[in-house]
Amino acid sequence: MPTDRAVPAQFVRDHTRPERPSLVPEVTLHVAADVVALWEAIESERGVAPTDPPFWAAAWPGGQALARHVLDQPGVVAGRSVLDLGAGSGLVAIAAALAGAARVGASDIDPFSHTAVAVNAEANGVAPIAVLGDVLGEEPPVVDVVLAGDVCYDRVMSERVLPWLEAARARGAEVLLGDPGRPYVPVDRLERVAMFDVPDTEGPQVRRATVWRLP
Repeated sequence: MPTDRAVPAQFVRDHTRPERPSLVPEVTLHVAADVVALWEAIESERGVAPTDPPFWAAAWPGGQALARHVLDQPGVVAGRSVLDLGAGSGLVAIAAALAGAARVGASDIDPFSHTAVAVNAEANGVAPIAVLGDVLGEEPPVVDVVLAGDVCYDRVMSERVLPWLEAARARGAEVLLGDPGRPYVPVDRLERVAMFDVPDTEGPQVRRATVWRLP
């Protein structure tokens, strides 16, 4: 059974619940109430077990921090073209749209994410957000701002995404990275622009999440 076919919007609505992230209460997101049940539902929908966690069904701390910064400092995106890299739920893209971005796109390899972004955009009354698949093997698109929430979650992903972000910066984009303290983020090469304490999606603790800029 193909795993890249379009995911019905009703699947996302049926297996998540609308919530407002603690740090970004302006935004409504469909998030998983039971991740194990969601994994089983994805396997049933696709006919094969998923190979990656449903990143699209949570409001990750790095994304929340980046969305909060964009809403607090709308001049970062207002009137500009924006790409949300590793969009997941679309939280950061939606925040950019609410902050007045002229054009918002997103990228994620998971087809469930593509549908979740559409469902969440509709829930927040923003224009539809075009979602691309994997862009890391291509030249970065010509946009004014690249926003990347918690994309350096493991070494392999970091080794792919950091050169791409540097290429986007070299092409003139402002690049902001939301990070909840992952060990693979090269903080010595970045400029800190904001810090937030965010309840962790993976436990009861609070994470210190930082918004970094590529200088």
